[in-house]
Amino acid sequence: MDPLTVEWLNLALRWTHVITGIAWIGSSFYFMWLDAHLVRADPPHPTVEGHIWLVHSGGFYITEKRKLAAGQVPPDLHWFKWEAFYTLVTGLLLLGVVYYAAAGTFMVDSSKANFLPWQAIAIGVATLVVGWLVYDGLWMSPLARHQGWLTAFCCLLLAGVVWGLGQVFSGRAAYMHTGALMGVIMAVNVWMRILPAQAAMIAATQTGTPVDWSLGEKAKHRSVHNNYMTLPVVFVMLSSHYPSTYGHPHGWAILIGLFAVGAIVRHWFNLRARGRDNPLLIPAAIFGGALLATYAGLGGRDVGSGGPPVAFAEVRKVIDTRCVACHSARPTNPAFDAAPKNIKLDTPAEIRAQALPIKAQAVVSRVMPLGNLTEMTDAERDLLGRWVNQGAKVE
Repeated sequence: MDPLTVEWLNLALRWTHVITGIAWIGSSFYFMWLDAHLVRADPPHPTVEGHIWLVHSGGFYITEKRKLAAGQVPPDLHWFKWEAFYTLVTGLLLLGVVYYAAAGTFMVDSSKANFLPWQAIAIGVATLVVGWLVYDGLWMSPLARHQGWLTAFCCLLLAGVVWGLGQVFSGRAAYMHTGALMGVIMAVNVWMRILPAQAAMIAATQTGTPVDWSLGEKAKHRSVHNNYMTLPVVFVMLSSHYPSTYGHPHGWAILIGLFAVGAIVRHWFNLRARGRDNPLLIPAAIFGGALLATYAGLGGRDVGSGGPPVAFAEVRKVIDTRCVACHSARPTNPAFDAAPKNIKLDTPAEIRAQALPIKAQAVVSRVMPLGNLTEMTDAERDLLGRWVNQGAKVE
């Protein structure tokens, strides 16, 4: 496919994905907050679980949570489902356009595993399918009666997935497939577990048969799962901008830590909405984030300013051999029709202007070249690092 077409398809899918994701996450946050703030009916009412008054944009609203009696289903019932559907569809298409269409560039890392592109794609797809089946099977089993223990076990399984993907994929692809797995779980939760439960309760109400209210409780559990996964998934959506995370030698451990930080923050919001504020959670999240940032910095590979002076001719040779296939006014890498992020390294002035990014991407995090397709050596990375530390001279 023409690279310009791919770029605009990427743009359209990413834009739509972000918009629908915002709508979906917003509704998840709103309903969790709403449930926690409902005021119980006084005197008690058999069909009203609670209500709340709201003010927004100059208007007043009253919202009630009810258990409907037979025949009471209103004609205009609004379902919150299409946000999840379109977020899932655009996300999967985006995964295909960005990663699967150029799997040899964005997924395969020969320093970890020498997979062919189709093999990497197969592993990615299998992760999404098997991951959902295992998660759903566990929560449909009798083990679901022990929610705390099963939640802890699922967190351990997720950590195992993060570690495993980090052993076979490039850092970016490992992160993105972990986020994609969680996104698939969230969206399929909506369409296969939450919506059918709601539909069954509505059908019972319409026909006047007894309503199985346990269906609503099970659906609520899946909604809570989705709610706690939102912040970790949002981080994965942003992670490609931060090579110190996915490019770290133990990037999988950093991702697990950031997932924990996101879940702690989400838990603080949920507790606070119920009037059970825990003031220690936010400081704990900040402290955890600071530790992760420190660990990411310590894990970065760098060189000192010692050693013999580096001639720019040596640097230019490395850049021409390892970098300009992508970062050029006319890239020769078929995956790009223009230099990624408009970073060009054709002239001494352009190379000098990008000295610090070169150090960050090729020396410290070592995420460039992508998948190390051009096989930059450790000695070449050290040479680039020394050149930058010595002032990045081009004379």
